[in-house]
Amino acid sequence: MPLTTPSVFPPESHVFSKFASRRSVVHSTKGIVSCSQPLAAKCGIEVLEAGGNCADAAVAVAAGLNMTEPCSTGIGGDMFCLFYDAKTKQVSAMNGSGRSGNKCTLETIRSSLGLKDGESGKIPLSSVHAVSVPGAAAGWVDTIERFGSGKVTLQQVLAPAIELGEKGFPVAEGVAYFWNKSEPQIRRASPNGSEMLKKDPSAQDGARAPKAGEIMKNPALAQTFRTLATEGKKGFYSGRIATELVKVVQDLGGHLEFDDLAHHMETGSEPVSPISLKFRGQNVRDLLKDSVLTSSNSDSGSDAPDLGLELWEHPPNGQGIVALMALGIIQELESQGKIPTFSAADFNTAPYLHAIIEALRISFADAAWFVADPNVSDVPTDSLLAPPYLASRAALFDPTRASDVLTHGSPALQSSDTVYFAASDSSGNAISFINSNYGGFGTCIIPRGCGFTLQNRAANFSLEKGHPNVLAPRKRPYHTIIPALVTNLHDGSLHSVYGVMGGFMQPQGHVQVLLGQVVGRLSPQQALDAPRVCIGAGGEGKSDRMVYVEEGMSADTVDGLKKLGHEVKVLTDMERAQFGRGQIIRWSVDPVEGVGVWSAGSDPRGDGAAYPL
Repeated sequence: MPLTTPSVFPPESHVFSKFASRRSVVHSTKGIVSCSQPLAAKCGIEVLEAGGNCADAAVAVAAGLNMTEPCSTGIGGDMFCLFYDAKTKQVSAMNGSGRSGNKCTLETIRSSLGLKDGESGKIPLSSVHAVSVPGAAAGWVDTIERFGSGKVTLQQVLAPAIELGEKGFPVAEGVAYFWNKSEPQIRRASPNGSEMLKKDPSAQDGARAPKAGEIMKNPALAQTFRTLATEGKKGFYSGRIATELVKVVQDLGGHLEFDDLAHHMETGSEPVSPISLKFRGQNVRDLLKDSVLTSSNSDSGSDAPDLGLELWEHPPNGQGIVALMALGIIQELESQGKIPTFSAADFNTAPYLHAIIEALRISFADAAWFVADPNVSDVPTDSLLAPPYLASRAALFDPTRASDVLTHGSPALQSSDTVYFAASDSSGNAISFINSNYGGFGTCIIPRGCGFTLQNRAANFSLEKGHPNVLAPRKRPYHTIIPALVTNLHDGSLHSVYGVMGGFMQPQGHVQVLLGQVVGRLSPQQALDAPRVCIGAGGEGKSDRMVYVEEGMSADTVDGLKKLGHEVKVLTDMERAQFGRGQIIRWSVDPVEGVGVWSAGSDPRGDGAAYPL
């Protein structure tokens, strides 16, 4: 008699990993998919094999992750992407986030939450009022239409994920842990909770969270994908799916209407101009010099190349500007002589991390006030990234102590859970893609017969009058999900696509992982392996001195941060989820063969890896 899955997997435990793991960089000349679930990666690989490009593959991965990791992402959430076109060397951005309902006025939602005039408050993550219009469905369709190869159909792209839902898939260890943790909320959030649980006649109400290695089926989500595949956006934002979505929200006291879904279907995902910061600090020139000069055919009399990196992020309503500001402040601190040009030996030391922590605190203080929907509020993006303003904010840095409570600046006076994955293809194109429910399964509210949960993204709105991010009808909230992309300054070629998922950890991860490669001289995999720190993002100008440090950081570093005045808490085992999970795909050229090579890493904190075509 064969062994059952419980004999393969140990009992569920809070222990993250009993043994240190080792991963190598994954290389390919044809393309790579790097994501947190192997079965989802296979969805993308199948699309690449069928002739699709990285954008086609990314949508296949997004759908596969919805099936295999619904505790982080899904079609009931939002998405953003950055696309690098190898032929034009252009970076394009697409905002696939949804808006609040037309009847979701500040007064209506405050009243629904029972908040009195003058009383402060937030929208709870579990509240039906945290549901905003899901943007992912439109974003998937628009990604293929705008950036796809034209060689594969939406039906082909979604087919692998549909098969996973109908035939079933074995559940990964990390996903099983969070699925079990969310089971109580899934049960109480809506009458349809059993759709997100494994059928088991012996369990309460005949269903329960799946265990690691067990087969999970989701035929309802497979049918949702079939509808999107055959009918496009109309199939999601009208008809049966829209009816059930609006019904469950309104039955629970929410205010979304059919017109809100129709509005998003007609509006579609918004093409936006990516924002960027040119980084020439921390000896990045020396890091790039040899490879650039080796590949250059220019004679010695030509101008010296501009050696440095350009970090690209999504503009607000995303928080990518936090990463750009923090990197800019670090560059200013170096030029002002307040921090040294760190060496590889300084990586993850207390002085090194102190500079990163303080730069992030300053940046979050601004973002908590200024990041909002630029179509509704005035967001001074250019001014926030202007060198004079960054220099003025760098003046707040003290190399000898942690900062006190910080408030936002005035840039106008100066002139102002989630899944991340990456894919590349044999033509040199690459995409940085992120899709999220926000908090875990989002609200855990499930439209009947649809197989997905609704996000809780609207919980990020402010409920205070006068705040740029204040809730208003048909407005996008402050968004935590951010993809990143890096190009080389000397010729606009691609350096990498990368990201680190996990709420307000994301811009912090962007800065730490990029500087790990620049300062620490780490490979893509090593940069993701390295222990990280995380600070509270603060809110509306508030911050504290708490720094969460991942186990594995040296005792000298922990003691050094404490001596600088930081309150330090070391997180171990499954608490390490706070530090996010990242992916990196880098591009280089073999100097002898002249052949392009993709080199990728994947975060060991997740269930997945990087997979070559």
